[in-house]
Amino acid sequence: MKKLICMLVALFIMGQVSMAQEKKAPKKEAAKTESKATEKKAGKMKKDGTPDMRYKENKEAAKPAGPMKKDGTPDMRHKANKDAAKKDAAKKDAPKQK
Repeated sequence: MKKLICMLVALFIMGQVSMAQEKKAPKKEAAKTESKATEKKAGKMKKDGTPDMRYKENKEAAKPAGPMKKDGTPDMRHKANKDAAKKDAAKKDAPKQK
């Protein structure tokens, strides 16, 4: 009898765990692409709302404000890059405050 009760309890627990894993989080990718589309409307866009980097105006908009490191990332020792990073952070935080 104890074995039967233990098996039923184990099946019940496994069932609850499997149901808990089926819950899906809301899609965050759609919000990211929408925010990118609203930030950069200067050039042509792809169907998914991101800038099409084949066009010159989109490439120029993606360039950092100051000097770059050898690996292509902005050099954060310079004030121009720090200011640009602060502006980007403020833009990302602005929709969350609504």
